[in-house]
Amino acid sequence: MKVNGLKPEEGWAVWITGLPSSGKSMIARALKKALEHHNMPVEVLESDEVRKVVTPNPTYTEEERDTFYRLLAYVGELLVRNGVNVIFDATANKRMYREEARNLIAKFLEVYVKCPLDVCVRRDAKGIYARALKGEAKSVPGLQTFYEEPLKPEVTLDSVSESPEEGAQRIMDALKSHAFLKR
Repeated sequence: MKVNGLKPEEGWAVWITGLPSSGKSMIARALKKALEHHNMPVEVLESDEVRKVVTPNPTYTEEERDTFYRLLAYVGELLVRNGVNVIFDATANKRMYREEARNLIAKFLEVYVKCPLDVCVRRDAKGIYARALKGEAKSVPGLQTFYEEPLKPEVTLDSVSESPEEGAQRIMDALKSHAFLKR
């Protein structure tokens, strides 16, 4: 998209990944708030919200996940290409999902929210693990489906010992050190 004949400067993207209930959404909200406080607009692509539009009755099959995350990366790339900064708030249990976004988006940071499975199960506000333990859900990452931890994330957060605000600040520091944000 050109404005007055000029192409906008490309934005950047941060993919916040981790097990369900690890604290991704809280960190994404804290990061959005911190960025907006510095007059830096950003869009959050929260997987649960996008999924309501794309797959309103999700089955969470491997094929559906492959398609969903390919689409999520594509939408993020479109936004970034048009000057919009993006926060992906999505488990993306396979590395290839996050790598696809990294390959599409030049200015990309991966943030791994590390949290022990037992803590995630206790935090389970959406009832994801409870449904899995009752046999009502069959593909919850960390329980019935594997979760591939990032190999070299730009930022690793410990959501047990760090607050969402502390995590957001560490991401802001990484955005600055990668020259995505001015110091």
